Amino acid sequence: MQLSSTFLICFQEYLKRFYNLPRGIEGTRRSSSAMTEALKSMQSFFGLKITGHLDDDTIKVMKMSRCGVPDVAEYNVFPKNLKWETTNVTFRIVNYTPDMKSSEVDKAIHNALKVWSEVTPLVFKKIHEGTADIMISFGAKEHGDFNPFDGPNGLLAHAYPPGKGIGGDTHFDEDETWSADASGYNLFIVAAHEFGHALGMAHSQDPGALMYPVYSYSTGFPLSNDDMKGIQFLYGPNPFHPKVNPRPEAPDKCDAYLSFDAVTKLRGETIIFKDRFYWRLHPQLTNAEQTLIKMTWPVLPNKIDAAYESPEKDLVFIFKGIKMWAMNGYDLVDGYPKYIHKLGLPKSVRKIDAAVHIRETGKTLLFTEEDYWSYDENSHTMDKDSPRSIEDDFPGIGEEIDAAFQENGMDISGH
Repeated sequence: MQLSSTFLICFQEYLKRFYNLPRGIEGTRRSSSAMTEALKSMQSFFGLKITGHLDDDTIKVMKMSRCGVPDVAEYNVFPKNLKWETTNVTFRIVNYTPDMKSSEVDKAIHNALKVWSEVTPLVFKKIHEGTADIMISFGAKEHGDFNPFDGPNGLLAHAYPPGKGIGGDTHFDEDETWSADASGYNLFIVAAHEFGHALGMAHSQDPGALMYPVYSYSTGFPLSNDDMKGIQFLYGPNPFHPKVNPRPEAPDKCDAYLSFDAVTKLRGETIIFKDRFYWRLHPQLTNAEQTLIKMTWPVLPNKIDAAYESPEKDLVFIFKGIKMWAMNGYDLVDGYPKYIHKLGLPKSVRKIDAAVHIRETGKTLLFTEEDYWSYDENSHTMDKDSPRSIEDDFPGIGEEIDAAFQENGMDISGH
């Protein structure tokens, strides 16, 4: 793999910032072995294959937008396991981003702090002048703490652990585009993550956790069980609030009763979708890699209904509800998403339960409740005898179909 000198410098800086690669050892005997160990530490943290080499998967993770707090080390000027000595914590918004209305910023910050106060005894009070425990500000590049941001994308924000002075302070990169929705970097999600650090939380290795270091847009209550265990270890549960159910944990691939949302091939690899996650299995590897869907395909929804690959077109089609997405590798094809009725399905069909492409015939089977449709990829039309009965043509597969997949024959799973 040919890598530019600029990228290699960025790669070294990444390991220095997040994985304790010592500074000032470039060109020494220690540099190569130290870099390999730091890289292995990074690959282990993200659940990648531990090679000590810069492979495609490692580079992809390094290029993802993320938090600026280290993954394996706290800021050196602070002792570890710090927390606020009181449950009454003050905060102040020092300045506002021009990307959003002030009221939107206020709401995002309020809701982000509420994420943590709902599950602990913590009470947050806003002040408008003076020094608060958590000073919140927006700034670009070098912004006063000798911990500069890097321009658009890359580092989104950082926060300091509880303590005096800069402790608890939370900084957002003004070179990013901030938003109250998914049109930019969602301020609520990033702020909730950073306030976790400001309360004493470290990064989590659980891809479904709010404290996972890589940015991912999602909706709903953001705390995972791992997040809740961590914050309640520091402060205890909220004695005055009803029990809050954490976000579902990442599914266990070894669960014998686990059902999948969809299964498809992607350029020789097997991709298995479940909730917000997908597993990626390479034919030469024994372990499947688990990743958040939105880390790889930010435009795709979670909890998809069906998926299939058209290898002749080098495309993967994803279905949810009445919409479909076409992906060329990691990129959304122009003109998508489209409505599934563009395939020739009647408006009465509101979702696809499963889909499978039969390479030998060039047909794609789309399963909908008790019927299935046969779509001709070459003529872009439905076969004239569609729909047909699933029970008649595929007896014994169950009342509800979860996924369909072809590999040396066709497998259809249902329950």
